[in-house]
Amino acid sequence: MNTVVPSVEPLDLRLWDLVRQEDEHAFAQLYDMYAKPVYNFAFRRLASWSAAEEVVQSAFTTVWRRARVGDLPPLQRDSALPYFLGVAGRECDNAARGRNRATALARKSRFDLVEADHADAVAARVDDEAQMSEVLAIVRRLPQRQRDVLELVAWSGLSTAQAADALGLPEGTVKSRLSRARSQLRDMIGDRRGSVHD
Repeated sequence: MNTVVPSVEPLDLRLWDLVRQEDEHAFAQLYDMYAKPVYNFAFRRLASWSAAEEVVQSAFTTVWRRARVGDLPPLQRDSALPYFLGVAGRECDNAARGRNRATALARKSRFDLVEADHADAVAARVDDEAQMSEVLAIVRRLPQRQRDVLELVAWSGLSTAQAADALGLPEGTVKSRLSRARSQLRDMIGDRRGSVHD
């Protein structure tokens, strides 16, 4: 006699469906699961801890607002991370534009932007941001399409299928862009090492 084992819906799908029904507890669980990966993604993209914190808040606020107005789509796969990273990517773009505008305004007005002194706490972040800025200087030489794929797959650990969902692209396109990005990065890093030793 064959026993039929009922399929168990993945946790993300259950929570996502509850969030779509405006369940705050389910949303809090998704936040606990994905705030850190979204934060890491945003930091790697912006090389700024404070901007990454703002992106996390904006991304999760956007998802919750969409749920409240009935505009949150069902998940395409069994993980909500690609959706959160897709929203976070757009928030990163907004943050970068805002930072560029603020920098231009400061230059134009000849006033320096002054921030509060948090000495020791800030020192470690500055080092991290400096290192990430060096990495970004290389990565930013890639075309935007390749950077998007690299950030999602190599930095955030999404599968190519999940990255395809986050970007709204066919998986084959994601794979080819990732391959080209990795190849170009190897060439750029090789060129940089060669010029350091010359």
